[in-house]
Amino acid sequence: MSMTHYMSLLADNQPWNLILFMAIPVIFAETITVTEFIILFNRGRQGGLNTFNKICSILAGLYFTGIFLYLFPTAFIPLTVSGEWHTWVDVVAVGFYLSGAFFLLPLALLELGVIGRKRSEDEKLKLHFILVSGFLIVAHIAMIFGMVNPEIVGGMAGMSH
Repeated sequence: MSMTHYMSLLADNQPWNLILFMAIPVIFAETITVTEFIILFNRGRQGGLNTFNKICSILAGLYFTGIFLYLFPTAFIPLTVSGEWHTWVDVVAVGFYLSGAFFLLPLALLELGVIGRKRSEDEKLKLHFILVSGFLIVAHIAMIFGMVNPEIVGGMAGMSH
């Protein structure tokens, strides 16, 4: 069975790539989500959980930005230039995975006060929730398409199979 580059990345160097590229970002996002629900339920009152959520949001954003900065030039660009994608599902899987940086980096910047300074606390909570939700959506799309065997879908012109 052929694999997407996304699954190959996770399967290589076991268990380290799985931990570094999948487990850590997803555990951060799920932790942020669960604490976010509790914070929203409590109407955003200050406390230890808010601080924990903020720290996780900053670390997740910086960590995943590091992943993006590593994988974009070392994987995405070379695969594109050399035409070595394993059909369109491979492009979708890797593309959606890397797009997680467009949600987690702003999440960190929001918590660091770099963006959204003039927003009300309710507006910040809403934006925070939208950003973490966006990351979970693109991460799950990447996971789903990443698990597809590229051999069962139609190819794209110029792509090797």
